[in-house]
Amino acid sequence: QVQLVESGGGLVQPGGSLRLSCAASGSIGSINTMGWYRRAPGKQRELVAVVTSGDSTNYADSVKGRFTISRDNAKNAVYLQMNSLKPEDTAVYYCVYMSTFNPYERPTADDYWGQGTQVTVSS
Repeated sequence: QVQLVESGGGLVQPGGSLRLSCAASGSIGSINTMGWYRRAPGKQRELVAVVTSGDSTNYADSVKGRFTISRDNAKNAVYLQMNSLKPEDTAVYYCVYMSTFNPYERPTADDYWGQGTQVTVSS
């Protein structure tokens, strides 16, 4: 079992920044991928960014150049620095843990999720 605790969401104006954090605990394997998906009302869940334990990344085209994902393997934590935020970034952001070394794999029922944190970008 893996438990994920997220923090860092909130309300920000367009052009502003937020930093999301996710800490994992439990049966953490040396080979894994962690990161973020998001879901806006009426829309499908979509990839934001993920990073493997080997530091390979996969970003959604919509966030490239604005968001940066990083991790601290010693702390089993992953971070998402979000800059130049836009109203279309408004969503619930979910941390995910997957037992894979491939950053292009998508989550399955075997993977683990955080509780979600709300990000709202509005003037």
